[in-house]
Amino acid sequence: MFGKVAADMLGLSDVGSVIKPEDYNKVDADDYVMHEDQEKIYFLIKSKTDEYCFTNLALIHLDGTSAMSKKRTLRRLSYSTHPISNVLMETAGTVDLDVELKFSMGGIAYSIDVHKKFIEDVKDIYKSLLRIAEISHENEIALNQAGQSLNLASTALGRGTPKEVDLAGQFKALNQAAFDWLTDARKQYHLKDYGFVFERYIGR
Repeated sequence: MFGKVAADMLGLSDVGSVIKPEDYNKVDADDYVMHEDQEKIYFLIKSKTDEYCFTNLALIHLDGTSAMSKKRTLRRLSYSTHPISNVLMETAGTVDLDVELKFSMGGIAYSIDVHKKFIEDVKDIYKSLLRIAEISHENEIALNQAGQSLNLASTALGRGTPKEVDLAGQFKALNQAAFDWLTDARKQYHLKDYGFVFERYIGR
């Protein structure tokens, strides 16, 4: 779909280019965005072999082995199940043609070369990924603390229960309360949609 003509039109090379929103429909990654579920592209980097599509829900990576081959490996890494970490940005030196965006996700260490003329755009995605990583880490800590608090409360209740009390009934009620409480905690601390972060940091 995205052949040599489109590549030439967008000025692509082995060094990545930041694709404008009006050209999203010209890239292959758009075919794998779950538009039916209100998934939206916020940032897209493309070279002749690779596409890195950042949506509100996931990173969609189309990994090409060479510009001459149409064979691609598709990876979809959701932010909720594959936390982002180790976000770095290396700016271009005097003779460098590119800047580098680096981060880890799903056990993969990414290093994306982007032409230095897009440095302001790369700064935006750097800030976005850094903030998503921070939020994910903070929420993981909060969710773990919530679980520990629930365990302590459950243990304390069990120790203070008289023998004549209906233990089965209390256990059922406690189990339901714990389930409801953890469900609410996960809704609060286990985010899936980070559109609000991209909206804040990515200038259009």
